[in-house]
Amino acid sequence: MSGDGDRPVILRSPYPDVEIPELSVTEYVIGSAAARGDATAIIDGITGERTTYAELSKRVAAAARAIARLGVGQGDVVALMSRNQPAYIIAFHGAIAAGGSLTPLNPVLTAREATDQVRDSGAKVVIVDDGTVEKGQEVARAVGAALVVLDRSWPGSNDGGGLPPGSSGFDPATALAALPYSSGTTGRAKGVMLTHRNLVANLAQLAPMWPYGPDDVVCAVLPMFHIYGMNVIMNLALASGSTIVTLPRFDVEGYLATIERHRVTRMHLAPPMILQLVSSAEVDRFDHSSVRWAVSGAAPLDAELAARFERRFGVPVAQGYGMTEASPGTHLIPERDQADAPIGSIGWLMPNTEGRLVSPETGQDSDQQGEVWVRGPQVMAGYLNNPTATAETLTTDGWLKTGDVARLGGGAFFIVDRVKELIKYKGYQVAPAELEGLLLTHPGVLDAAVVPMPHDAGGEAPKAFVVATGELDTDELMSWVAERVAPYKRIRAIEFIDEIPKSPSGKILRRVLRDRGDAKATP
Repeated sequence: MSGDGDRPVILRSPYPDVEIPELSVTEYVIGSAAARGDATAIIDGITGERTTYAELSKRVAAAARAIARLGVGQGDVVALMSRNQPAYIIAFHGAIAAGGSLTPLNPVLTAREATDQVRDSGAKVVIVDDGTVEKGQEVARAVGAALVVLDRSWPGSNDGGGLPPGSSGFDPATALAALPYSSGTTGRAKGVMLTHRNLVANLAQLAPMWPYGPDDVVCAVLPMFHIYGMNVIMNLALASGSTIVTLPRFDVEGYLATIERHRVTRMHLAPPMILQLVSSAEVDRFDHSSVRWAVSGAAPLDAELAARFERRFGVPVAQGYGMTEASPGTHLIPERDQADAPIGSIGWLMPNTEGRLVSPETGQDSDQQGEVWVRGPQVMAGYLNNPTATAETLTTDGWLKTGDVARLGGGAFFIVDRVKELIKYKGYQVAPAELEGLLLTHPGVLDAAVVPMPHDAGGEAPKAFVVATGELDTDELMSWVAERVAPYKRIRAIEFIDEIPKSPSGKILRRVLRDRGDAKATP
């Protein structure tokens, strides 16, 4: 059945709506921390150092006062560039408790890329870890921001003082809490304006579906600068009184050893991690019997790979679905329904969430297949300083166009295609337009187009089609690009062609390019 004319076919969540508290995200996440006393909130997976909930509450307050002394108040932005570590959590909520909003940066960004984001966000303070000090100094100088280094002396004494004045007297529905950058459905990275209500709403929506508790131990190895690591792992676990074990990077042996040592109960994964785990002989060397639940996000999970994981670990792995612009969750498989969920599906709409399936070709609604549109309290306020991109992604009545095509089966959603041009390499977003713009600055490149190609380790990876002005060496051009972008944005294959296929309006015909050539991806 299709929509009747312009009348939308609105799909609704099968789960009852939840109440959304009128709180800041920091109040929601750690407002009860002091009362939890000596319960362990965070474990540094490298050093073993533990932070209790009472200490967490005090350290966040101290961080808020330290950040406020740098001139941060209501409406100001703080940039944070750090690996996963306990201090990341302190800085994140300290900035928000000071009244500011937090823009997270991937530590592997080049200084130029980081500067672009910090400048666009308007951040007054740049916080970095000890591994990105030089880059942070360059960024702070370029934008005239104050620089803070996360070390053992920061944020100073836990003197028991209260929160700074800037942390009160604001509207959670309009005040920004986080400003992550996303390529959205296409184009260069844009600041996603997530309000306190957006983040709190998604946490409240997730809580009854994935009921974390004080007995749960979560390993935070997915980066907390990514919305998945930020809200689904870091904030949801702390709001539930669980223990978080931080790891700065994923490797199979280190991850499995952490599960065994700290008796991790919940695994948060992405498809490339699952592939490495199920393919490794190391799994049999470690005790993972404490794990009782696993979920995969950030990219589509192949049904066969999910089955291999269940055989190897003894628990099924569910999928969740969302995007940065939705804080991030819109669809999920609840823990209680995991055994009965259709294989390969992303489950059902979350509480308080509506959906539509809209034909990219006709714009007509369907109850069978189409681009996924969602509406709910978790949907962003818009893109920072970019009304054009906002209008392209958000309708005037609040529908978020995800750029992903899904079909319905057994009442559940299955992602089957993408309308958007975005490339997902190991869960990281790579915008073809950004790489194309860079390639066109090379003197030997006349024209260029970038499309996704299959990649064993990354799921998919950027491949460039290049029209050269003369003789051009593939390896040299790939190295030239690699020097100017973060590692996950590197072009993994190049094919030289005579002309880039385009529509009469000049739009690159990416589907034509995806169907030709078979260049092998580099690691």
